[in-house]
Amino acid sequence: MTATQQKYQIVIGLEVHAQLKTASKLFCKCSTKFGAAPNANTCPVCMGYPGVLPTLNKQAVEYAIKAGLALGCEIDLHSKFDRKQYFYPDLPKGYQISQYDKPICNHGILNIGTKDVRILRIHMEEDAGKLVHAGAERLHGSDYSLADLNRASTPLIEIVSMPDISCAEEAVAYVKELRKILLYLDVCDGNMQEGSMRCDINISLNLAGQGLGTRAEIKNVNSFRSISRAIEYEYKRQSELLDKGEKIVQETRLFEETSGKTFSMRSKEDAHDYRYFPEPDLLPLILEAKHIEEVKASLPELPVQKKNRYVLEFKLNEEAALAITDDFATAMFYEKVLNSGVNATKAANWLIGPIAGYLNENKLELSETKLSPKLLAQMISLIESGIISDNIAKNDIINELLATGIDVQKLIDEKGLAQITDTGAIEKIVKDVIANNQKQLEQYRSGNPKIRGFFVGQVMKATEGKASPAIINDLLDRLLV
Repeated sequence: MTATQQKYQIVIGLEVHAQLKTASKLFCKCSTKFGAAPNANTCPVCMGYPGVLPTLNKQAVEYAIKAGLALGCEIDLHSKFDRKQYFYPDLPKGYQISQYDKPICNHGILNIGTKDVRILRIHMEEDAGKLVHAGAERLHGSDYSLADLNRASTPLIEIVSMPDISCAEEAVAYVKELRKILLYLDVCDGNMQEGSMRCDINISLNLAGQGLGTRAEIKNVNSFRSISRAIEYEYKRQSELLDKGEKIVQETRLFEETSGKTFSMRSKEDAHDYRYFPEPDLLPLILEAKHIEEVKASLPELPVQKKNRYVLEFKLNEEAALAITDDFATAMFYEKVLNSGVNATKAANWLIGPIAGYLNENKLELSETKLSPKLLAQMISLIESGIISDNIAKNDIINELLATGIDVQKLIDEKGLAQITDTGAIEKIVKDVIANNQKQLEQYRSGNPKIRGFFVGQVMKATEGKASPAIINDLLDRLLV
């Protein structure tokens, strides 16, 4: 549902948690590698044993600064860590080390195409563990839960937007754009299925001119589809309550994938409920302006910058440049193809045309195929040199390269796919086609230029698509008059 279709105005703010791509945790040396056996990546520090002391991960700080700079934030040279205190079985210390009133980044902007969404802050914090629910399944839970603390103290940045988002489509666009930037920065792997990136949705409804409504928070939504479905359901739930004259309760809710519904988890806490106070075991985080400038100078080319460069430097149209830069892996693949010296527009057309079609049809990522930049460049070079035609490449070659990664020249030799470039042989076929289609010849000579395509098609059919189109057209120019 778009903003213009809504009876009530939706006010949405997002809190996106992004796991930083460090080798070790935020306050200890334990590995952050996903998929280890339960509680294998733990130590006394991240398990919250008494008497242990945290040590701040320098790389995590660098990554947080990069994210802040890329999103136009002000970097606070004097930030600090705080204890956020609450009890939950996957929080071994009984508190979470986070940043409260002095976050590392403040006041950024993220453009989502239709509008600028303001970013209030980006703060660093450690992740909690994970509860593994087991036993006989019920609608909203299981008989018992087990605690896996592998994720405890994994470094996170929490990116908090202002409530500038007014529909599900904008929320999805915001998270997609944010994910893309973090991937380009190489500070987060963006894997939402593994929990590397997840979203809390704050949503309230109101009628125009009546001020903000009471908000509900939907926790830990971890896919674009779920973000959209959760917002749509919550709009329906809250609007039905308002229609009946009932009040919205401020609460934290969970989104259930199978039913597409949200369910109450607990009453929503305010900041004072967490009893924040400065973390006594960590010094304030003091940064130097010179260091911030060095990090800024090291930032990679971001998606919008890369798109604009493709338009200016490679003369791609806006749509093609956006399609390639929209996916970080595709953009990197494209640039490796261009390193071989092939035409930039032709390489782009292959990536966003036949290759994208194959990926969509087979539900694959480019990295999951056997196609390499070298193979694609080799195929395009063979087209440009006239060894094979575009049609042969589309119909007989590209899918084989994607599926098997076979050498292009070997495939051409094995299947006899090389174009026929013998002008004399093609001329004989063209003459035979013209002689056998006198009616069409008369139509062409009577002023119907569309008939020319008929002759091209007949020659291609007679040569099984292997005749050089350039030679065919040259011969037709001479023989059809």
